[in-house]
Formats: sequence, structure tokens, C-alpha cells
Amino acid sequence: MAPGGLFSTAAVAVVVSLAVHVALNSPIQPVPSPAPPAARYTPNNLLQGLEKLGEGLLREPEDVYVDAAAGGTVYTATRDGWLQRLRPNGSWEQWRFVGGTGLLGIAPSADGSMLVCDADKGLLKVEEGRVTILASTVEGSTIRFADAAIEASDGTVYFSDASTRFPFDRWFLGYLEARRTGRLLKYDPRTGKASVALDNLAFANGVALPRDETFVIVCESAGYRCLKLWLKGDKTGQTETFVDLPGSPDNIRRAPDGSFWIALIQLRSPWLDLVSRWTFTKRVVTAFPPLLDRIKATAKGAMVTHVSEDGEIIRVLDDSEGKVINFITSVTEFGGDLYLGSLATNFIGRLSLAKLPRVQEAVPSVDIYSQYE
Repeated sequence: MAPGGLFSTAAVAVVVSLAVHVALNSPIQPVPSPAPPAARYTPNNLLQGLEKLGEGLLREPEDVYVDAAAGGTVYTATRDGWLQRLRPNGSWEQWRFVGGTGLLGIAPSADGSMLVCDADKGLLKVEEGRVTILASTVEGSTIRFADAAIEASDGTVYFSDASTRFPFDRWFLGYLEARRTGRLLKYDPRTGKASVALDNLAFANGVALPRDETFVIVCESAGYRCLKLWLKGDKTGQTETFVDLPGSPDNIRRAPDGSFWIALIQLRSPWLDLVSRWTFTKRVVTAFPPLLDRIKATAKGAMVTHVSEDGEIIRVLDDSEGKVINFITSVTEFGGDLYLGSLATNFIGRLSLAKLPRVQEAVPSVDIYSQYE
């Protein structure tokens, strides 16, 4: 056989082998990803001025809650299964043991207990000496990825189920697959049942309520936006965009003045944008876990944004290369400071707002990744 024929045969064999490997080993059924945000913001690296709280004591503190009634006690949930807290005197305490590695969003309940989203078990109620599973199923289906929660004044709990296909330890597959399987759920304490408030969400994440509770906000990490579902008034039951964002929103918290702070996980790089462009490249990369991990690691940086009650971006803060903090998943304002949680740190960040430059209009800059879109 001529050398050219041998090369052609070998090339065909490689292609067939690759196709078979991908068909057998890719765990996703991808669809086209939403278009990445067109606007990017000039890096300011203001997050690099943060103070590190509990460094070395906390394993990936994903969410942070600050209890004003307890003098500013800081609560978080870590990968070792503990709810931990920082007392006003500066001492840390392992407060409640829940167990597992999937403790994510935390929120206070009016009865003094703590609501916890356990990605693997569902919505939990944690009180002294007892952990109660409030909801592990909804309308006959398993809650696969409980993520964030908020309690309304009437006791109703709104919480997110990020993906019905992939659990927390495989979250990036759900994000990359881009199927809208996320849900906003509603737990009714009077019936003890959960129901679906909104479905077909692109990786449902943070949840928040405005002061008048006329709507509930849910973040779509894979949609680069937050939605609001109207709960009261003429628009009850209708959904609309609350804000389009320059990153993937994770947790959202209401600020003391009624505005909102949103953590934006940075899941963009030239390589990630290239992979996300086609469903075929998604399947190929996910069929080779080491390759997937290396490409995922190309996304660096941390970002949070301050948004008005009307959904207007007020300002953006970042650590553009993740030099001090990376992969921020929550941001909470209390006492003139921001408290920052992350799945990539062993500390909680605290940043004084008083030390930041005066607020200026958030001006988009050129999108450095646009050539890959």
C-alpha cells in the first residue's frame, strides 16, 4: 500500500476511535450555550484589598450570612460538614455539625433556626441538636442540587435546584451542557410540601427577595442574568429579566438599603469560550476528564456587582486574575463591609466599602474574548 494510503487509513482509524471514545465516555447531552455577555468591565482589582478571615480554618466557605441581631456574628458552611461562625470578639466556633461535603446556601429562619441547602440531601432546617430535612423531593422528582434559599415573611421558603441532571460534585458538566434543567422551588411550611415555582432555568443559583416581597429573584448562572418572578400585583406569575450581567451569577444578597450584591463566578477564557461554542467540542472535552480539568482551570478571577432595586448595575469590583481571591460565590454587606465566600479559598474575605474609591458609573470596556464568540 502506498504511503498516502497508509496515512489515510491511520487517520480514519484515529477519527473513528475518537468518535467511539466520545460516544461512550462523554456524560453530557449538550445544547448550544447562551451567548456570553457582550459587555466587559475595566479591571479595577479593588477586591485585592480585602482582609482574610479565618484563613486556614475554613474549607471552601461557599456562602456567608451575617446576623445583625447577634452583633454581626458571621456564619458559613464548609466542605467538612460544619456550620461555622465568627463571633464579634474575633473567635471562630464550629457551631453545628451537619455532615457531608455539599453544604451550600445558608439563610436564617424567623424561628431562630438556620436554613441550609445541602446539595445532596435537599433543603434542611438546622437547630440545636437536630437537623431536619424539609424537602428532598418535589412533585415526585428528586431535588438533585439544592443550592440557595431565602425565607419570606410568611414563612414560605424559596430555594433553587441548580440541575436535575448533575449533582454538586459534577456541577461544571451541568453548566457546560447548558440544558435548562434548573428550577426555583417553593416550600410551604403549612403543608410541609415543596412545589415548582419556575422551571427551565439555566443553572438556577442564588435567590433573594426585595423589601416589599412583590417578586422573588433567581440567578441563572449559565444564562448570565437574574430573573424575577412576580408574587404580587397585576403581574403575579409572570417572569422577566431583573438584570443582565458581565459574568455568571452565583449567590445574591439584599443590602441594607434594599439594593443587591451579586457574586459573579468567572467562567470565561479563550479556551472555555472556544469549547463552549460548539456542542461537539463540549462532548469531546468532557470525554477526557484531565483535559476538562485543565481547560476549566484557565478561568481565573473574581468579581462582584452592586445592583439597584430596579436592576441597574451600580458598580463592579474585581480581582481580575484571582491573585488574592478567586471564584467568589457569595457577597454580603454588613456594617459598611462586604463579606465574600468562595469555593476556592480557605478564608472569608472582608472588604471595607469606606476604603474604596467613590462610586462611578460602571462603564463597559472592550470584550477581549469576542474573537472567540
